[in-house]
Amino acid sequence: MRRSRCAAYVTSFLLAVGFTLSGAAAAQASTQAAANGYVALGDSYSSGVGAGSYIGSSGDCDRSTKAFPYLWQAAHAPASFSFMACSGARTTDVLNNQLGPLSASTGLVSLTIGGNDAGFADVMTTCVLQSDSSCLSRIATAKAYVDSTLPGRLDSVYSAISAKAPAAHVVVLGYPRFYKLGTTCLGLSETKRSAINGAADYINAAIAKRAADHGFTFGDVRTTFTGHEICSGSAWLHSVNWLNIGESYHPTAAGQSGGYLPVLNGAA
Repeated sequence: MRRSRCAAYVTSFLLAVGFTLSGAAAAQASTQAAANGYVALGDSYSSGVGAGSYIGSSGDCDRSTKAFPYLWQAAHAPASFSFMACSGARTTDVLNNQLGPLSASTGLVSLTIGGNDAGFADVMTTCVLQSDSSCLSRIATAKAYVDSTLPGRLDSVYSAISAKAPAAHVVVLGYPRFYKLGTTCLGLSETKRSAINGAADYINAAIAKRAADHGFTFGDVRTTFTGHEICSGSAWLHSVNWLNIGESYHPTAAGQSGGYLPVLNGAA
């Protein structure tokens, strides 16, 4: 998968909050997961596009040593670690290319997926380059896909994970909202920013619902990214990067360690 395919998922998110473990229960779950294997699946938000320090052998998947799955395994030393997440991945890519390491002994699975299926790279391209009305229209098309098609595709992935790793604790993480609203900021109009954030909430609500129905934990990163959106003055997300377009609208290294990792720690 090419980084350009996921140059931006407007998939940012999380109106629906899933069940999360906390306190001693979370610590116990992390210990149990570490005693078994950890498999990290998904798209560029899991592979670490935008965080730098890419692993050369990962090729176009752009897996980073600063991505939250890599940071989690470094801290918890699971019995085994399979880093399968890949830039540009869609649900079909997870099904076809990423599930090999799963087994009955897998203790923890993490996953971000759905943004590329919904076409959010194209959404962001439209919103950056075209009018407010064109942006809103493209977002409406993406929402229609989320309603009609995405739930079934997520079901296929989640069912396959359960079948191959029946004992695993599965954490499905969402996507952050991109923009801080109500502040002066160069770039997209407030109308576009608000609509993009709304689209993020919309897809995450769908992801959270499907995850809950499969008995998985939904990890809501909206709260950890609050105050660190684009236009916040302390952004943990890249804005448009014309020199490296593939990193646009992806978490920085700080977004991986400060935005995603604490949510996985709390949910795993």
